[in-house]
Amino acid sequence: MRIVIAEDAVVLRDGLCLLLTTRGHDVVAAVGDGEALTAAVAEHLPDVAVIDVRMPPTHTDEGLRAAIRIRRDHPDLGLLVFSQYIETRYAAQLLAGGAHGVGYLLKERVADIKDFLSALERIAAGQTVLDPEVVTQIMGASGRADALALLTPREREVLAMMAQGRSNTAIAETLFVSYGSVEKYVTQIFTKLGLAPSDGDHRRVLAVLRYLQA
Repeated sequence: MRIVIAEDAVVLRDGLCLLLTTRGHDVVAAVGDGEALTAAVAEHLPDVAVIDVRMPPTHTDEGLRAAIRIRRDHPDLGLLVFSQYIETRYAAQLLAGGAHGVGYLLKERVADIKDFLSALERIAAGQTVLDPEVVTQIMGASGRADALALLTPREREVLAMMAQGRSNTAIAETLFVSYGSVEKYVTQIFTKLGLAPSDGDHRRVLAVLRYLQA
């Protein structure tokens, strides 16, 4: 994969570059702020951009705002927000604008390099990869907890795994239940959230993003 990294912490930026290059990927640019990120993406057109949330000059939400601009201008480019912070407002806007090929992972919760690399590959392939804690906070900020209340604890657990991009088979293996049981849970989630079958919509993604709609 061809990758752009946007991270203002020099040690972490260099560490990501070394990790990805030694695993056979091509880091075409590594920058430290949102404007440089936007320029690097326009110049190199990578497969994926790895973006921190807080970067110069204000160290608040520059990374996410840059990600939203990139998604508008390059809708097919994969975006992984990789941060220790959850910024709900712009994260919701980024995801609601089209969640294919988008990820949001928390640095302190990525315990395995293989998981990180797998997430990048899935995002580049157009999948959605979200840390469950990110989903929980965005849902809470959206004021749609009433919809969540319709789900049973097991359905919430399945929805959280769906948000991580796991297949029904992987969910069944993790929960030690049958594949048919998982299919039933997923169908119940769709029904309770009012997601009717549609060839044009990805209901697994919509189930996660339902709460993000204004």
